Amino acid sequence: MADLTHFDPNSIGNTNFNIFGLPSTEEEARLVIMPIPWEVTVSYRGGTARAPDRIFNASFQVDLFDAEFADEWRKGIFMRDINEKILTKSDYLRKEAELYINFISQGDDINDNKFMCKTLKDINAGSLFLNDWVYQQAKGLLDNGKLVALLGGDHSTPLGFIKALADQHNEFAVLQIDAHCDLRKCYEGFDYSHASIMYNVLEQVPQVKKLVQVGPRDYCQEEAEYINASNNRVKCFFDREIKEALYEGATWKTITQAIVDQLPAHVYISFDVDGLDPKLCPCTGTPVYGGLELEQVFYLFKNIIASGRKIIGFDVNETGVSNNEWDENVAARILFKLSNMLLHCNAK
Repeated sequence: MADLTHFDPNSIGNTNFNIFGLPSTEEEARLVIMPIPWEVTVSYRGGTARAPDRIFNASFQVDLFDAEFADEWRKGIFMRDINEKILTKSDYLRKEAELYINFISQGDDINDNKFMCKTLKDINAGSLFLNDWVYQQAKGLLDNGKLVALLGGDHSTPLGFIKALADQHNEFAVLQIDAHCDLRKCYEGFDYSHASIMYNVLEQVPQVKKLVQVGPRDYCQEEAEYINASNNRVKCFFDREIKEALYEGATWKTITQAIVDQLPAHVYISFDVDGLDPKLCPCTGTPVYGGLELEQVFYLFKNIIASGRKIIGFDVNETGVSNNEWDENVAARILFKLSNMLLHCNAK
């Protein structure tokens, strides 16, 4: 743990220090955040590969006092540097993916185009490389006794991290905050599309016994059928159903309790910011009207912890890059709250 004797948490964030202006080194920090600058398969607006760096810069505006989880940050939070090789690889493959998506969106068959066949093969190979790299990075940190969080990048990025957690936990749930179900199989031909993350988690990580989704409001028939055929392994609290229940007199407390009741003892949180009302993160890659207030989500998380369940890790992803840094500031505060919660749940 860093020596905080002369550190003033009430002062301006010192940009010579690490994320949130904290003086911890990686060795001293209890929690290490892995930034993953990747957006190869995004299907609408780009920019999220640059989000980790922008969120880092915005984090110096976050006040360190958390009335619910005071002083958890003192245990140490550290964010690793952006890996420029990963970012460069993302940029290159993203350009290839844009050409490919434009090609198939016109109804053309890639089997008639050798260049597009190679492009798709290269993109899938690159995504597989990224998954393995994330797994190795996360596994190294977890084996060293660190708590780990992931900061994307697009929503495909946490698969390797979830696999690393599965090496340590025989059974856990993924709680997904999202406007989308992300249960598409091989969307647009991409094996590891951002729209396929939860499909891949369920198919490749048997330790994930439950997927609880909160807020989806834009999904396809294939995904609805997958949920219905999951034998309750997937439980989705659709945005429309949540809103209708509230309109008819239900309280957010009762809805939250129903969500918590679906969760086992250990919970991983996957937070796609497009699950929120778009006024909070308008520059996210695939915005959808509707959504949750951030206070609602934090209330849900608070009740998960109050129930005795344990958060074992989390990711924050799909933050857009905005001209006024609004999206990045919101994401920085999500990251800080979740960091404090993770530290609180895993007190030594």
